[in-house]
Amino acid sequence: MENIQKKLQETAAFIRHLGVGEVDFGLILGSGLGELAEEIEDAIVIPYEEIPHFPISTVVGHAGQLVYGKLSGKFVLAMQGRFHYYEGHSMQTVTYPVRVMKELGAHSMVVTNACGGVNQNFAPGDLMLITDHINYMGNNPLIGPNDENLGPRFPDMSQAYNHEYRMKAKEVAEARNLHIKEGVYVGFSGPTYETPAEIRFVRTIGGDAVGMSTVPEVIVAVHAGLKVLGISCITNLAAGMQANLNHAEVVETTERVKEEFKALVKETLAVL
Repeated sequence: MENIQKKLQETAAFIRHLGVGEVDFGLILGSGLGELAEEIEDAIVIPYEEIPHFPISTVVGHAGQLVYGKLSGKFVLAMQGRFHYYEGHSMQTVTYPVRVMKELGAHSMVVTNACGGVNQNFAPGDLMLITDHINYMGNNPLIGPNDENLGPRFPDMSQAYNHEYRMKAKEVAEARNLHIKEGVYVGFSGPTYETPAEIRFVRTIGGDAVGMSTVPEVIVAVHAGLKVLGISCITNLAAGMQANLNHAEVVETTERVKEEFKALVKETLAVL
């Protein structure tokens, strides 16, 4: 946590200088889902490489820029592309943008991802509201000295994913006749996809989907006092449930369901 407050102040000052004002919601848009940021009104676009203390996203399907403006009547700061632990970043670097969202005044965060379905009732293209997560990444972004100004030493993860927000999203989905799923997201470090044995293990411990992101950001969001809504796009069935796995399929599936996904997020934001 060394000097993190100074860094946050510098990053926030730079972003505000470019015209970013009030922020209600931070948005983290996962693989293939970044197109939602293009619907933000009166957008201010800031490439990551220009932002002090920001790393650069290197993953295909991630644009690598912040987009600020209005979406569904709310002021949002969207990450069009996120950072991953498997890219070699520290957990603190991966989650730094969440700290920046809080520094800029956000009270809530909507986090999205593309992930593999473990629940045998799931199919590629399903959308899943995250009810809870299991951290199987072998690390935690809060390890190390704790700055009480940023959050408590031992944050309570009992309600990491806000129940009220999830109920609102379910109501929106029902009104759209969208058969949305709910489930537990299990975070692995990657970058390998899980083995069939690991997927059997995940099913045994109560996981419904697996991915390589989200968990660190949500831990830091809870630490910072942000309310969280998590939505996963099930892009493929996990190892042992289909013939093979590849990133192209992930992007292809998100492309197929992006209109449903965008509508769900926008209409949910409108009622939050």
